[in-house]
Amino acid sequence: MATAPSTRWHRLAVLSALMLAAFTFNTTENLPIGLLNLISADVQVSLSAVGYLVTAYGLTVALVSLPLAQATRSMPRRHVLTVLLAALVLSSLISALGSSYWLLMIARLVTALAQALFWAVMGPVAVGLFPPAVRGRVIGVLSVAGSLALVLGVPLGTWLGQQSTWQVPLIVLAGLGLASLLTIAVLLPTSRPEEGHAAYGSAPDKRRFQIVLATTALSATGAFAGYTYLVKFLGDVSGFSDTSVSALLMVSGIAGVVGVTIAGPLLDRYPRGTLALPVATQAAGMLSLYAFGSAPAGAVACLVLLGGSLGPVFMATQNQMLRFAPGRTEIALAANSGAYNAGIAGGALLGGLVLPAWNVRATFLMGGLLTVTSLAVLLTERMLPPAEQSRPAESDRTVDSSPAEHR
Repeated sequence: MATAPSTRWHRLAVLSALMLAAFTFNTTENLPIGLLNLISADVQVSLSAVGYLVTAYGLTVALVSLPLAQATRSMPRRHVLTVLLAALVLSSLISALGSSYWLLMIARLVTALAQALFWAVMGPVAVGLFPPAVRGRVIGVLSVAGSLALVLGVPLGTWLGQQSTWQVPLIVLAGLGLASLLTIAVLLPTSRPEEGHAAYGSAPDKRRFQIVLATTALSATGAFAGYTYLVKFLGDVSGFSDTSVSALLMVSGIAGVVGVTIAGPLLDRYPRGTLALPVATQAAGMLSLYAFGSAPAGAVACLVLLGGSLGPVFMATQNQMLRFAPGRTEIALAANSGAYNAGIAGGALLGGLVLPAWNVRATFLMGGLLTVTSLAVLLTERMLPPAEQSRPAESDRTVDSSPAEHR
């Protein structure tokens, strides 16, 4: 039974559809941030209530990623992705057509359920389309697509909503989801999920898997302890105007896209270094903002460091999950996604506790120290004996047998 589309054109078309889906899911998740005032006025709820649409979405992804991956582990990936994208399309349309806050909340939770499983199965499917030697580059282009949601998707969706109504961007997102759905339904073969070289870790190692998972959770908690309150920091500490802050957020997003674009091609050659370096950069960016953020020029430089590190950290942990997964890779990726989203929620909560007790600068100090802790945890991996690069091949799959990189 085929495990990948038969021609290069088909493989690239499926990869493009997965990239579009990643962009659409990420834009859908964060779009209420840009449409906050419009949604609040139309459905007659507070700004905080609209903010809860984002909070509930992230918490749902954190809680259900692993259980959903376990429940669907035997289902063909084409069927799973088709259902997930259908849920994205329908929930986006329901969100656009409904006028009730609670209907909007329920529709977004359905989308969050779909996104939770999408991130778990997307990586192995995309990587399985191409030779094992380029899996890092494949993860890289998927990460670029996801990062573009914040740089292009949310700003364009916000602009479109301001020119019309907040429902129109959701209809556009439903159309993008439908395009991805049709491409995957037609071109992705129906194969058993355990087939192919991406179904299992290329160098399975439970201890290294646990170290990377802890790094994900700690680094995300540290990042969002401060990043959640970045707008307040740039205004109160750095002295930027509201207009300047919006531009700086765009600069941060662009730095993130540049970061994943640079790091992606390096994942295959230096998988360890392309995780340790962005974690260290994140720590430097947060601690430097605490120390030098009162100077506008220093704040901009530190913001570029921080923005440029966030995407590569998650991308590199995903790549390491594909290496060290002790079992099926989609289960490992689901655990990593859950840890990351739990870190986002936990970081925002921690920052919210630090903020009134001290000040907004202290949120970046706390976040920086947590990131340093995550780097220390990551470096303990170097004390372990070398990981085996491959496991014995089984009848329905192959694995990457290239030498492990331990630099």
